[in-house]
Amino acid sequence: MKTGGQLIVEALEANGVDRIYCVPGESYLAVLDALHDSPIRTIVCRQEGGAAMMADCHGKLTGRPGICFVTRGPGATNASAGVHIAMQDSTPMILFIGQIARRIRDREAFQEVDYRRFFGDVAKWVTEIDDPARIPELVTRAFSVATSGRPGPVVIALPEDVLTEEAEAPAALPCVPVEANPSPAQMAELENLLANSKRPIAILGGGRWSEPAKAAIEKVAEAWALPVGCSFRRQMLFDHLHPCYAGDVGIGINPGLGSYIKQADLVLLIGGRLGEMPSSDYTLLKSPYPDQRLVHIHPDPSEIGRVYRPTLAINASPDAFVRALAELKPAAPPAWKDQTTKLHGGYLTWSTPPETGPGPVQMGPIMSWLETVLPDDAIITNGAGNYSTWVHRFHRFRCFGTQAAPTSGSMGYGTPAAVAAKELFPDKLVIAFAGDGCFLMNGQEFATAVQYDLPIIVVVVNNGTYGTIRMHQEREYPGRVVATDLKNPDFAALARAYGGYGETVERTADFAPAFERARASGRPAIVEVKLDPEAITPTRTLSDIRDRR
Repeated sequence: MKTGGQLIVEALEANGVDRIYCVPGESYLAVLDALHDSPIRTIVCRQEGGAAMMADCHGKLTGRPGICFVTRGPGATNASAGVHIAMQDSTPMILFIGQIARRIRDREAFQEVDYRRFFGDVAKWVTEIDDPARIPELVTRAFSVATSGRPGPVVIALPEDVLTEEAEAPAALPCVPVEANPSPAQMAELENLLANSKRPIAILGGGRWSEPAKAAIEKVAEAWALPVGCSFRRQMLFDHLHPCYAGDVGIGINPGLGSYIKQADLVLLIGGRLGEMPSSDYTLLKSPYPDQRLVHIHPDPSEIGRVYRPTLAINASPDAFVRALAELKPAAPPAWKDQTTKLHGGYLTWSTPPETGPGPVQMGPIMSWLETVLPDDAIITNGAGNYSTWVHRFHRFRCFGTQAAPTSGSMGYGTPAAVAAKELFPDKLVIAFAGDGCFLMNGQEFATAVQYDLPIIVVVVNNGTYGTIRMHQEREYPGRVVATDLKNPDFAALARAYGGYGETVERTADFAPAFERARASGRPAIVEVKLDPEAITPTRTLSDIRDRR
């Protein structure tokens, strides 16, 4: 006989969980007690949104579900931001919520929420466990749901009396991964499409990729001289210095690449959905009937044909598809090789930062310097805001597992994600980029980095405004600024108050030595960069936007 709390922890252990992220609550004390005697590492966070984002980052970087525990009511609703990110980003994640006791349901008891209704549209599956004897069954099912097909978040509510009740239950067994593979007939049809193409392109995205799959697609691209783009915030899926890399298919796409995709005669969409952002509001490929021949490869059959009608539909994971694709060899030298070379040259030009801009701090030279000193396996995290353009456009990703950023465009993600990344990979350099508005949405997780001695470096790009909204505001309602200006704390002093290292950069030349001192400190660090609000994008100022309006 074991308590529900013990059965939960045993099911996690059986499914290979080695760490969880949580904010403690009295509603799941029995689980916390069971964790006391478990080898599972428990990371206590400062706010449930940050804990859920750490779990999402864990899922992004490992392919295994990130595990988060929160208490009921306010704890669960705080965590919903991370669940939404995991859903839109196709990230495997499981959120466990302590729930009110079964006997007081439907009375609007203290912090009572119907989680099936609350999370129904932002999670892949939501359940509540009423019988402790079914814990091994339902927890293992959660791992299967979170990782199969299109990965996503699962939410499990745990009534507190279920966690304290004893039950006899079978030992938990791990979930069995589900793999879908392309058929020989599908690969033969794809081979024929490639043989008759003059302007093909592959676009990589989605989840369920691995380091071997990345290496394999790079070899395939080289063999076929196939131009390859990476979907929005999936840039770690292909080496940016590979001669076949064509660029980021995301927000603010290189116009040359966008034009090529629109005029392509064959698009291989591998693993991704090509949603609103990477499709440039569904203009690169028209919905529902693209002008291009479309081969859509996705591990979840319900995603194929959902937005675009494909010429060829292949239900397969990226790993399985790339293994099959590697067996195909071009019968003759590809006719499009010169186009691929031109696209890569266009990317190199596009990803070269500008050297000038308004104000005493220039982000272009800062990004250029970082490119010379960052190791290829450095992990970069960020949230949302115009500042992130400097990362997505000008950082050249080389290695798998080096990017964690929300495709859902959620602010506040970078700092908690960096904490999770550094905890997972302590030997790698981990840098979070955050705007001033973005940082203060989950900046409290810097305290978590201090608590666990995780020397992340947070580059806070401080321009005193909600920059993206200000840009749109100036374009649509010029001269009528409202609700976008910010009065910020001294971020470097804030880092020191938390017990970390902090510096402020007010001139371009100050950044490199400040960054090196932060890195050498061996402590979590904040390097605050005071950026002129006029430098709203790498190529445009607020004045430009107002004048053009």
